[in-house]
Amino acid sequence: MTVKRLKRWLYLGHRWLGIVTCLLFATWFVSGLVMMYVGFPTLEEAERRPALPSLDWARIRLSPAEALAAAGEARFPQDLRLAMLDRLPVYRITGWNGSRRTLSAVDGGAIPTVEAGTARAVAGHDPRAVRPVDLGTVARDQWSVTARYDPLRPFHLVALGDAEGTRLYVSARTGEIALDTTGRERFWNWVGAIPHWIYLTPLRAQAGLWRDVVLWVSGVSIAAAVSGFWIGLLRVRVRRRYRDGRPTPYRGWMAWHHLAGTVGGVTLLTFIVSGWLSVNPNRWFASPAPSQATLERYAGVTAPRLDLGVSELRGGVCPDAVEIRFRHVGGLPLAQAACRDGRTVTCCEAEGLSRQRLAGAIGQLMPEAGPARITLLTREDAYWYGHHRTVLLPVLRAVFSDADGTWFHVDPATGEVLNRTDRSARLYRWLFNGLHSWDYGFLIRRRPAWDVAVWALAALGLVTSVSGIVVGWRRLRKRDARAASA
Repeated sequence: MTVKRLKRWLYLGHRWLGIVTCLLFATWFVSGLVMMYVGFPTLEEAERRPALPSLDWARIRLSPAEALAAAGEARFPQDLRLAMLDRLPVYRITGWNGSRRTLSAVDGGAIPTVEAGTARAVAGHDPRAVRPVDLGTVARDQWSVTARYDPLRPFHLVALGDAEGTRLYVSARTGEIALDTTGRERFWNWVGAIPHWIYLTPLRAQAGLWRDVVLWVSGVSIAAAVSGFWIGLLRVRVRRRYRDGRPTPYRGWMAWHHLAGTVGGVTLLTFIVSGWLSVNPNRWFASPAPSQATLERYAGVTAPRLDLGVSELRGGVCPDAVEIRFRHVGGLPLAQAACRDGRTVTCCEAEGLSRQRLAGAIGQLMPEAGPARITLLTREDAYWYGHHRTVLLPVLRAVFSDADGTWFHVDPATGEVLNRTDRSARLYRWLFNGLHSWDYGFLIRRRPAWDVAVWALAALGLVTSVSGIVVGWRRLRKRDARAASA
């Protein structure tokens, strides 16, 4: 009797959960297919750099150290750059708390706001610009909704007037171009990332609430999928078939739902569970961002100084430099210039960033863990690879023997620490990226093999979802009809 009662609750639970969640499943599968080809808008380096005007060396008066003194910095900041704000050379400072400041490289004066006319001029340097038009000020919208843009808000929204319908988000605080969107991206994301991630602006603007909603919606969906797969296994017969020789007792849409759900049940579950894991429930997986203390040990300098003068910089970088980023590596002051032709030139020591100095700095990332095992990767592997993006190669991988099995990836040319990964992060790579995106090397390096595999798996999920929607709709209509006749 207990077993029968449990089965009844299993069937009833799946029936009513399925009526709601099959709509979600179908939405997720369709939107996921769209996301294979159109990502959420972001500003790529290949788009950002060409929009930067060349540095006007004749107007630059302040050295990096003088700029830090003028800004009143107590420590060397997280990021320090020299660039142009239209025709004015400026230093841009990012603090360790994420704050952004801009000051003139001519006289050290703070630039608290950027007017609409200046923002339009900044946008006009973009090679895609045809006839820039100011569309007004935006505090937060669908494309700039996440917290990563908070230090730059509000934005001047500028349409470039090109055939792609490109719009630039120019920070009213710093004058930086923070984001670009095209008409194609804006259209397809309404059937792609927005429904897939439940990315509606009022909800996503509240990060904690959005995370809880995703966790609960995904959790309920997991329950529906598990109960359906269980019922599918209970009802399917492969050897001792039903009277008409069929493996399912159902017909029509219900048969499609039963068989597709049973065959593709594991796939459906892996997509949903990996999606649930994407928001890092219970903070099980470590962040890839190294801590401030780690990066300051690596730099070897915490004081707000950088011993490079303007004339030294001008003579040590490419003549068409558009931006210079300043940092220390193992106590050595470095300036990395982004050149107009796409190169990055490192200044200003005669020996440059030697492997010996770089290895010594890497050892300071985790001095308590002993010497790191450093290898040079010249090819992608399972943990350093590009999928829908370009990955930097060659790259150094530093492997430490600490309890968490920590790795760091470092750019050997510039010394930039690119990420941190431990065992939990590498597990996340398989549980989320692997199961959700199927970004396995043997597939993504042989496209369209990856496309075919993902489309086939999504087709199984869509048949299960759509058939469930039809079955659920018919049941609800019958229920309403009985209620009306009563």
